[in-house]
Amino acid sequence: MNALPEAAAARRPTVTLVGAGPGDPELLTVKAVKAIRRASVLLVDDLVSEGVLRYARRSARVVRVGKRGGCSSTPQDFIGRLMLNEALKGERVVRLKGGDPFIFGRGGEEQEHLRAAGVEVEVVNGITAGLAATTSLGAPLTHRDHAHGVIFVTGHARSDGAPLDWPQLAATAAQGFTLVIYMGVAQAAQLEAGLLSGLPAGTPLAIVQHASLPGQRQALSTLGQLQATLEREGLGSPAVIIVGDVLRGLAAASAAASPFSAAAA
Repeated sequence: MNALPEAAAARRPTVTLVGAGPGDPELLTVKAVKAIRRASVLLVDDLVSEGVLRYARRSARVVRVGKRGGCSSTPQDFIGRLMLNEALKGERVVRLKGGDPFIFGRGGEEQEHLRAAGVEVEVVNGITAGLAATTSLGAPLTHRDHAHGVIFVTGHARSDGAPLDWPQLAATAAQGFTLVIYMGVAQAAQLEAGLLSGLPAGTPLAIVQHASLPGQRQALSTLGQLQATLEREGLGSPAVIIVGDVLRGLAAASAAASPFSAAAA
């Protein structure tokens, strides 16, 4: 089969899934900015900061399709139909998502839906919140002395799916992995109890809310104090919870005031 001429190929209906990063517009990739500037229709998630939208054309139509746990959300079926309809009308559609589309962003589901209808899908990666949150604390996700891998996990399982096996995750993390938990605040009780089955109560832990934004808040604690720390500091969603020995370097920086003291361990 002969390939279509370039001009014809350019008219194929296409949707671009763009990762807007954790919030700070300066963390956008150059490719993301270019895609946003080209868009005639932008479907925007709640967690995309307003600063990111400054790159959109004035003539672009911005449609808010917020999805956030615990709040009123736009149905996924509606989002899928809207992307498809706009692309088939010839619009340059950008689906703008917080973080990265393929890390708990439902980008895989949307890609399958669009491709099944004959619409091409382009993906522009973004910095995921788990990486930005850990970096903002001055800690790495991996370290030769403390963690040779990292596990990204969601605390928000599907309502029709099996519950997360926190004890199994704890056993894996104990082998030298950093845990980065998205959407875990509402499940903090189960999360703490499950992880304590395989990790010491003194395992370093950090909670970062609104990573990379001016209103970012964070708390350093230990696994055995997760719920108590959330309540004491008044932290809530959207937040990332990081668990692992890579955070011990923060203890050295904060000296005796750190919750990661020898007594806590």
